[in-house]
Formats: sequence, C-alpha cells, structure tokens
Amino acid sequence: MTATVLGISGSPHRHGNTETLLDRFLEGAQAAGASVDKVVLKALQYSPCRGCNSCHKDGECIVKDDAIVLYERIMTSDCLAVASPIYTMGITAELKGFIDREQYLWAQKFILKTLYFSDDHIRRHKAIFISTAGLGWDNVFDGAFPVITALFNTVGFEYYDNIIANDLDRYGGIRQHPTAMNEAFEKGQKVVRGWKN
Repeated sequence: MTATVLGISGSPHRHGNTETLLDRFLEGAQAAGASVDKVVLKALQYSPCRGCNSCHKDGECIVKDDAIVLYERIMTSDCLAVASPIYTMGITAELKGFIDREQYLWAQKFILKTLYFSDDHIRRHKAIFISTAGLGWDNVFDGAFPVITALFNTVGFEYYDNIIANDLDRYGGIRQHPTAMNEAFEKGQKVVRGWKN
C-alpha cells in the first residue's frame, strides 16, 4: 500500500522560502515511496467563513467552492503537510481563511456528533506544519501553533512534527539555511516510513 501525502502551500508568494521547504519535504516523502501532491491556496477560489452557523444544523457548508473540495482531499489523504510563512506573528490570511472554513467539520464532530475519528485512525494520519520567518526571535512561530493544532485535530490527524526555520533575513533565504532543507527531506522520509510501519 502506498501512502498519499498532500502538501498545502498557504503562501501568497510562489516558490518562495516556505513553498521551497514544502517541496523539499514532499521530495523526501516521494523518495520514501509515497504518492505526493501539492495544492497552492493562492490558485484556488474560496471565501472565508461567513459565520452563519448553518452547518450547525445539518453539518453542511452552504458555500460550495474550492475549500470544500480541498477538505474532501484532506480527508482521503494519509499524511498532510501544511505550510505558511509567518506574517505579523501568525499564519497568512490565505491559510487562516481556509482553516476557518473547516467549521462545518467542527459542527459534524462536536455539535451533531456525526464525525468521529478513532485513536487508530488518528495515529495513522500524520500532519506536519512547515513554516519560515525572517525574524530570528525564538517565539516567532508561537502564534501559529494553536491554529494549526485546531486544523489537525478537526480533520483527524495527529500533529506529528514541525519543520520551522527562522532568521532567514540573516541567512539570505531558505537555501542558505544550514539545516532546514536537509531536515525537511529527512522528515518527509520519516513520516512515510512511520506510516508504513
């Protein structure tokens, strides 16, 4: 059986530091035998959550757009890698808008009780957060972690690991970072090998 690994790039900047790090992770996953695919949120057509709470009644989102299609893909993937640079101490607007759209799944899970993930399911579905930041502050990623945790919990994935690289303004970009690219490749291999076992 082949693991399916889905990468989601939440950066508005194509082929920048964060997407490059995501690509390296996917290369590692592919080298370990996984089937990989990447979605760039910037290329999709979706709107943020309206807060109408219609999904609290039937578990369905009334807005039918690319966000719903992508959540369906997430739910059929074995491993998930979500990537975002840090903008103003948090994730990008593109990614936050997409995460907010998971409200209909949250409603299924916590209000209607129609969506349930067993412990075994969660253990077999691994999720990685990939992020970069120009600043060298140790706490620069702290604002992103709770939102990413909420995403992974709602879609039934174990928050397996982070691949984060800060201080990129000093290094001059991700390719000059001393460890990040190798770490991303190795963790791509590791998550697939762990899934197989």
